[in-house]
Amino acid sequence: MSVSLINTLSNPLKTASKFVSYQESASGLSASRLIQDTGTCLAPKVTFSRSKEDLAENVFLELSENAIVYLGPAVLGEKIARKIFSKGLNSGEKELVAKSFKELSGMTPVVRKKIAPVKAAIALSTMLIPLAEFSLSYLKNLFTLKVFNKSDFQNIASLEKNEENKEQQERVEKSAKHKIGMAGAIYGGLLGLSILMALRGKDSKKLQQLSEFIITPGDKLFRKNQKRASFVNKYFSQDFNSENGKLAMSKGQLTACVGIGGLGYFGSSADRGKENLLETASRFPLVGFYIITGGELFDKGFKKLLNKFGYCKDVINKDYSSPNFKELEKKAAELAKSNKTNISKEFKRLAGQKVLVAGVPYIFGIGIMGFFVAGMTNYFTRRRHKNFIKQSSSV
Repeated sequence: MSVSLINTLSNPLKTASKFVSYQESASGLSASRLIQDTGTCLAPKVTFSRSKEDLAENVFLELSENAIVYLGPAVLGEKIARKIFSKGLNSGEKELVAKSFKELSGMTPVVRKKIAPVKAAIALSTMLIPLAEFSLSYLKNLFTLKVFNKSDFQNIASLEKNEENKEQQERVEKSAKHKIGMAGAIYGGLLGLSILMALRGKDSKKLQQLSEFIITPGDKLFRKNQKRASFVNKYFSQDFNSENGKLAMSKGQLTACVGIGGLGYFGSSADRGKENLLETASRFPLVGFYIITGGELFDKGFKKLLNKFGYCKDVINKDYSSPNFKELEKKAAELAKSNKTNISKEFKRLAGQKVLVAGVPYIFGIGIMGFFVAGMTNYFTRRRHKNFIKQSSSV
């Protein structure tokens, strides 16, 4: 993208515009979501940390899982799995691997039969990412146990100063090792299936059907209902998105990470006591919903509100998408010509609107959702504990 017009902006607007532009680029999407999710989840937890143990395990968990979720697909999917499972394809077919299955509708059945199992094999092999996130919750328990010799959530959250129970510590350690081993065994099976898919998929009708279900589950489940099919494909397909010919994390993969990772959250929390489980139950649904689709809904709702009152119409399309900065440069040139104004002046106005449209939902995610949820869950955890103590003492 040409950045000449961005460089004509004043420093604050130029910095914000470059950041928004980076968000929209293929290379910036995962990094941008990494920053947003880390800000949404980690910064508030650090601010509201209740002990050094609480702080340490939150930093460990959030940095590790966010790096895995948002950087893993580009490394494991694009650089490793795609190269390995595409070896049996010619150069032209290798490029088709990054396209969606619907984009392959114009290809011959023979080509589609070769590409679908490869795409499914890549998707299955990268299930390591959600399974690793599942395991991280148990690794966090082991980390706190080994480094701080604590497994009682009441001590970790500074609710009480109890003497650590050795039997509980043993149960937490045994459960963590068992669940991590279970996740490893599941991935071993999926990896074996992905290898079989890549080697035999094009010649097996059953593997062919399975591969198509993995990458387009909605089409298989709702053949006569396009609306439901599109919804299921969007949120449950394990196929990658394509960005400039490269594999990138899809919404369905993000859903898998949140869902499978959530099982780890709840299981590891239950191991450390009722208070930890209840805190997770009060926080996870809100954060999980926002990560998967809540942020998208807020973004669209904010644009609808601006459009209703006649603001930022030049940077909000009819479908409530927003033109990128390359398109804004062209639009600025057109407006300058029709309005007989300076192109830099028009671009400055458009850039300001663009930053507003993109920036408010971004800041909402970090500032409002993150801090509100962290503060709320900590408050209610302490309140529940005080009520429990009060009820116990009155008995």
